[in-house]
Amino acid sequence: MTQQLCHGDRKEANVNDFIKNYQPPFEVSYNLAEKLKFWQKNGYVVLEQSIQAELLDLFWSDVEELVEHPEKYKMWARIDLPKFDPVRERPIKDFSTEDLKGKYVKLNDFHNLSVAGKKLMTHPAIVTFLDAIFQQQTVVMQSLAFMYGSQQPTHQDFPWVTAKIPSHLAAAWIPLEDIKIDSGPLYYYIGSHKMPKFNFGNGILFNQRSTRTPLEFADYLDKTCNELNYPKDTLLIKRGDVLIWHAALAHGGDIIANPEQTRKSYVCHYSTHEALPFHRHRPGQEPVTEYHNGVAIYQNPDFGDQENILKAGDKS
Repeated sequence: MTQQLCHGDRKEANVNDFIKNYQPPFEVSYNLAEKLKFWQKNGYVVLEQSIQAELLDLFWSDVEELVEHPEKYKMWARIDLPKFDPVRERPIKDFSTEDLKGKYVKLNDFHNLSVAGKKLMTHPAIVTFLDAIFQQQTVVMQSLAFMYGSQQPTHQDFPWVTAKIPSHLAAAWIPLEDIKIDSGPLYYYIGSHKMPKFNFGNGILFNQRSTRTPLEFADYLDKTCNELNYPKDTLLIKRGDVLIWHAALAHGGDIIANPEQTRKSYVCHYSTHEALPFHRHRPGQEPVTEYHNGVAIYQNPDFGDQENILKAGDKS
């Protein structure tokens, strides 16, 4: 079933037949069959009011601790501003609290420090849907935490977030607050997971041998989605909701109309053990693995004894 539902665009994937024999790992508040059919057609799904406020609060309190005291932690962050050229991704201790509270900031793999981050990304509502589309051992690939909208041009995930099998990839977008229209909200092209793949000059994945640029990729996606009449929608979901999207769904971040308006969010990418049997930073090593609600999370080999150092999530 993995090659059918995680691809999402294969017409032979029969959700009704699948559901008859499928035993979900958890009871969930949503209708799984309806959500799978919607995913298959549209390339994304929203799980409404699936996450309890307490867990969201605990996670964001950990983020605030990190930002207020970056010198204490081994994590990395990226700030996409010219003032940090030529190295925009650095150990977090190399950025000030003021920098980290600004725009264009990505906090990388924060889940490895935060117990709440691990519990949030493996919430039963998320895990049940991922289990249904992958039908394999789900593994966490990476995470990103944001204070503001990314304003990132249109893209698809699979050329950048790569595993051994590009189709074994899905993402969850978890808002930490109600998302406002002037915050630079996420947008996406409905059904665009079915569109023809862009060629970077050496195939569908971006690397050092690519001859075409990310901006050319964005231009291709915008133009092709319009030509194929894929509707463009804006994501204005509520705190407690979760968006899960297909690896090939074309999406991006709108312009921030109100510079003071935050867009607090947590983005998590997932794969399978078949496609990612190692931590992406150490492909030649056996990973140290934790399991949360049946999902494998590889400990970060660069964080050492700081793995799970933020323990507020133990309360949940």
